[in-house]
Amino acid sequence: MEDMLQYWSTQITSLDFWKNLLDSFEGLGPLVPVLLAMVESFVPPLPLIAIVALNVAAHGPVMGFLYSWCGVVVGGAIMFTFWRRVVKRFFWRFASRFELFRKAEKWVSHCDVPTLFTLAMLPFTPTSFLHLAFGISDFDSRRYILTLLAGKAVMIAMMALFGQSLTNALENPLYLVLAILLWVGMYFASKLFCQKHHLD
Repeated sequence: MEDMLQYWSTQITSLDFWKNLLDSFEGLGPLVPVLLAMVESFVPPLPLIAIVALNVAAHGPVMGFLYSWCGVVVGGAIMFTFWRRVVKRFFWRFASRFELFRKAEKWVSHCDVPTLFTLAMLPFTPTSFLHLAFGISDFDSRRYILTLLAGKAVMIAMMALFGQSLTNALENPLYLVLAILLWVGMYFASKLFCQKHHLD
């Protein structure tokens, strides 16, 4: 039993597992890349940058960006709604006993829209924590979703640029060098911003 749990735990956190699974539904068209990006919201260990690069390689920079953006935003909205409409509404009396939820609720009280936008935009922010923290708070739902839409658009665009650079690297390695420099810069910016807002 333990071996089986370990096997499936390894499988569901593997990008190849989800790619092969979604490839079996190839006839669904655009739903496949959108679902692939959505999965990252439910299984955080999956590398989103690899998912976006895969979508860009398969569908081009524009459609790869759009499919990935739609998937990430829809997945994020589902998780936010789960925390807001299910946990906060029906289980908050029980959930509030846990320190994680109390800390998350308190953290949101010091977070404004520009901070949320920046956190949503930075690629190394623990987005699953954002959905949880804002979901169990009294933060306006509409503002959260709109800010998520804007922030994730910037983040996915950067990832799409990186993914496109990978496909162009054989013709002009400069694309890859520039993308890696951008990504390293965003990594350190994410780390500094998350430390400032106690998300490290």
